[in-house]
Amino acid sequence: MGMVAEFKEFIARGNVVDLAVGVVIGAAFGKIVSALVDGIIMPLVGVALGGASVADWKYVLRPETVDATGATVAEVAIGWGLLLQAMLDFVLVAAAIFLLLRGYNRLRRPVEAAPAAPPEEVLLLREIRDSLRSHPGA
Repeated sequence: MGMVAEFKEFIARGNVVDLAVGVVIGAAFGKIVSALVDGIIMPLVGVALGGASVADWKYVLRPETVDATGATVAEVAIGWGLLLQAMLDFVLVAAAIFLLLRGYNRLRRPVEAAPAAPPEEVLLLREIRDSLRSHPGA
């Protein structure tokens, strides 16, 4: 089988298409959750904890300075607020996807059928057994 035919078979299986759809939907869903975190949750957290944007929280290693020539030297800082915001994004996306998949899997779960009735021979043998137990000396 040639490589082109093998590739066509691989694509036709459907797994690749399902994966591609999942990636596209996941990326769009991630944007929605990021907008929720950036636009609503983090401003509320920032106001509750001092009024600054969480993304602006940082540890300054070297403050901005002006050198002898009048040029501004940018500050060097560790932006731990951005990390906190990204971590919250991740947790919210993971939780939302978990809940979505949990509901989806519950809908896909096959309905458990009632157990099949035993064959007629088994029922007759049970009747004979029960009859012999009720009349031990007969």
